[in-house]
Amino acid sequence: MDGYAGKILRIDLTEEKISKQKLPQKLCKEFIGGRGFVAKTLYEELPPDTDPFGEGNLFIIATGPLSGHFLPASGKTHFGSKSPATGGYADSNMGGHFGPALKYAGYDMAVITGKAITPSYLYIKDDTIEIRPAKDYWGKGSLTCEEMMKKDLGEDFQILTIGPAGEKLVKFACITHDFGRQAGRTGIGAVLGSKNIKAIAVKGTGSIPVFDVEKAYAKGKEAFKKVSQKPGFKGWTPEGTAGITDWVNEVGSFPAKNFQTSHIDHSHLINGEKVLEKLKITDKGCYCCPTPCGKYGHTKTALGSAYMEGPEFETISLFGGSCMLKNIEEVAYANYLCDELGIDTISGASVAAFAIECFEKKLITADEIGQKIEFGDFESIIYLLNLMSLRQNDLGDLLAQGVKTASESIQKGSEKFAIHVKGLEWTGYECRNAPSMMLAYMTADIGAHHNRGWVLGHDVVGAATNVHDLISAGASGDKRPKAIVSGKNSAKFVIDSQHIRPTFDLLGCCRLQMMELGFEVENYAELYSIITGRKITWDELLKISEKVWNLTRMISAREIKDFGRKSDYPPARFYEEPTPSGPNKGYCFSMDELDELLDAYYEARGWDKNGIPTNKTLDSVGLKQLIK
Repeated sequence: MDGYAGKILRIDLTEEKISKQKLPQKLCKEFIGGRGFVAKTLYEELPPDTDPFGEGNLFIIATGPLSGHFLPASGKTHFGSKSPATGGYADSNMGGHFGPALKYAGYDMAVITGKAITPSYLYIKDDTIEIRPAKDYWGKGSLTCEEMMKKDLGEDFQILTIGPAGEKLVKFACITHDFGRQAGRTGIGAVLGSKNIKAIAVKGTGSIPVFDVEKAYAKGKEAFKKVSQKPGFKGWTPEGTAGITDWVNEVGSFPAKNFQTSHIDHSHLINGEKVLEKLKITDKGCYCCPTPCGKYGHTKTALGSAYMEGPEFETISLFGGSCMLKNIEEVAYANYLCDELGIDTISGASVAAFAIECFEKKLITADEIGQKIEFGDFESIIYLLNLMSLRQNDLGDLLAQGVKTASESIQKGSEKFAIHVKGLEWTGYECRNAPSMMLAYMTADIGAHHNRGWVLGHDVVGAATNVHDLISAGASGDKRPKAIVSGKNSAKFVIDSQHIRPTFDLLGCCRLQMMELGFEVENYAELYSIITGRKITWDELLKISEKVWNLTRMISAREIKDFGRKSDYPPARFYEEPTPSGPNKGYCFSMDELDELLDAYYEARGWDKNGIPTNKTLDSVGLKQLIK
């Protein structure tokens, strides 16, 4: 089919067997690409009850039909596996240039199984596929390794790396690319480490067939022009995601001290303006991106200096709020260290904040940790990041498992403030004032992650349709600091978002032009039709997204014992502890309100009371033949 490279690359590391197969047109038609390819392949090929670190686990790289084409932000790459963090369905994606390079090499998807005998890396240059020794790279930081490999192989190679944390199987280890782009969530880097793979290097010199080249070129030019004319184009680009820092704080959704409260007094010290003032050297964008949200910069701190990309909002909110760092240069250095060690900044900061609260409550001791630790102390945060990433003592080993497992071991009430859903640490929005956003976190298929459904604006700013509008409206725009819990209303907004946002993960392009700027979704359906030659509407794409959502739920239901409703509850902090300060002081959920939200959501999805898709629903979304 046009729009696709046309092949699947399969690598069995144990047998050192490499094969290529034709990409089935049926797979393209029914699952589109990216996340759809990941879910379908995992369900069909992952042996049930596989150890996430076992040879039987799959590591999947998948692109979409819009990846690598001349259109805005078409550089997304999707990764999938069984998660070491949650034990269920896992995926994570990144921007950069790797996905387009893989397609230019001739592959829409790579499926990697087994385990290399010794530390190795994968070399992919068009038809040449090799498993090469990585002894010179093993043990190196992610950024250091990429720099070394660029020198060895050439600047025109696109390279994925893992850091020491991935090698040591830290359950929130990430994959790094392009000196600052990460596939950060679900511990996908640890899966690569378990297979003894340090890096994957790709160079592609081919091209991708397009159904109507002239129309695709014309529509691509039109799309870039439309994006540049959106009201938020000039306002959004300079600061990127860091630009929402003050707004999130003003509406009372900023996590502070491990989510103890939802407002800080120092957002002006760690916001997007401070990124530009103190750090930025240049903008840094992904493949074909007209709105580069990455900010490449330099930071100097008492503990060291570094060049790094970022920090973006999530990193700012978790290190600057949950860990309470009050200096943007310190936040940036923590960002750099996570990138070099190879851990997700969200989970890394969350684990650090959890450990500090445990220490404050005398649940763990300085002897166990190796020193005293406290919120807002830069040295404490850096020490903890090294402790968990390098597994430097018994507590480092425990923290390397993530907050869920750590709290189950520590006990003593620590489970109540282990901020996660399904074992995945919570991202940068405190939601005791936001029922829809709370529900989106609770029901996200991979665990607590905002990229599956961002509906905070529905809860706190009534008229907003995208992030730019939210920021323009400001905290004074139709603000509802204590939103009324309405299960059915919230369920609709959440489900719509959970279908829209992951659709971009199917197509292989970034959602930010739509979410932040309001670039109309119909453009993507038209581009797909022009490029592939297959007519499709946006509503039809949403139906496929719904199918994939049900499939990922079924994968987790198969892999996780007793998976269901109890897996969707948030930590007790959010329904037992009223917000103690800030714009939303005094507010929290009750269990009855959470159950109302879940009941309405399950009903709207066509799932049973335990949150499992019914046979009727599976049939209606086209999964009857796959799930028997």
